[in-house]
Amino acid sequence: MPLAAHAAGFARLALANVTREYPNSPAHLMTSPDEEVRPRALHPAFYGSYDWHSSVHMHWLLVRLLRRHGGTPALPDTAPVTDVLDRHLTPANLAVEAAYLRGRPSFERPYGWAWLVALAAECRAYAGAAGARWAAALAPAVAAVDALLAEWLPKATYPVRHGTHPNSAFALGLLLDTGELPAATAEAVRRRLQAWFADDHDAPAHWEPSGQDFLSPALTEADAMRRVLGREQFARWLDRFLPALRSGAPCPLLEVPVVSDRTDPQIGHLLGLTLSRAAALRSIAAGLPDGPVRRRLAEAADAHLAAGLPAVRREDFTTGHWLATFAALALDAGPGDTARSG
Repeated sequence: MPLAAHAAGFARLALANVTREYPNSPAHLMTSPDEEVRPRALHPAFYGSYDWHSSVHMHWLLVRLLRRHGGTPALPDTAPVTDVLDRHLTPANLAVEAAYLRGRPSFERPYGWAWLVALAAECRAYAGAAGARWAAALAPAVAAVDALLAEWLPKATYPVRHGTHPNSAFALGLLLDTGELPAATAEAVRRRLQAWFADDHDAPAHWEPSGQDFLSPALTEADAMRRVLGREQFARWLDRFLPALRSGAPCPLLEVPVVSDRTDPQIGHLLGLTLSRAAALRSIAAGLPDGPVRRRLAEAADAHLAAGLPAVRREDFTTGHWLATFAALALDAGPGDTARSG
């Protein structure tokens, strides 16, 4: 199920969302009665898609679709996409976004940070003047994230392991995939992942999922460690971390989550879990030597993807403002780990 088959629909959905200012849930701490709190004033680039991080990664999706499929039968009309990106990703707009990040060191840490850097990487990878222009405009915001990471990583003694936005493993793994970080920052990310997770074993997979997860704590950790360990070393680590995979015992991580109410904003997170698991399972499988564990993970990934994609096509705003991004990750994941911005 390649991304091309969904390119036009995903682009239409992302365009509708990144230009939709309301409803909006700003994560803004008000410190004065005189503050301007309209979404477009706070975030002139990323005012849409209900919240800041969703707006950022739906912009990433638009650039990813342009880069992979723009001008092909899958996405023949690129003008609506480039017009919106040209309006949003300007130096003036992104200077405001960069200043906002620098002034609020914990805002969107680390999930939104990672997606912003991934967006810049996708712009840089997109051939032509437009991609270079967008990447240059994003550079001050990327520099802000780099400075914030340098300040935060040394004091992040413990990872956040739960399956929502503050999850540490997902964000740091995504940051490594971008290739946008300076070498010193990327090495600090690798060291932090090793310090957090290298000795982990016997993950409590039976605790998953929690009721509003859109990420799997265990699988995001495993996928992060795949990025910092060699293939054989990673296979040994995974055997310790999730021994049920090799033994053939039942593993809840391989079972498609039950979503009892797809319109509930929190229960609906489980639709995202279905797709983010598919992406992680595919990427983890690609990082292993051929064998029964790799095949078991790949089969589970296919089942999750088949279950999750219909929810994107439903286009309910509760999930429509973010879910297509995770569908794209799952559709692109696999050998060579093309899931992110590579």
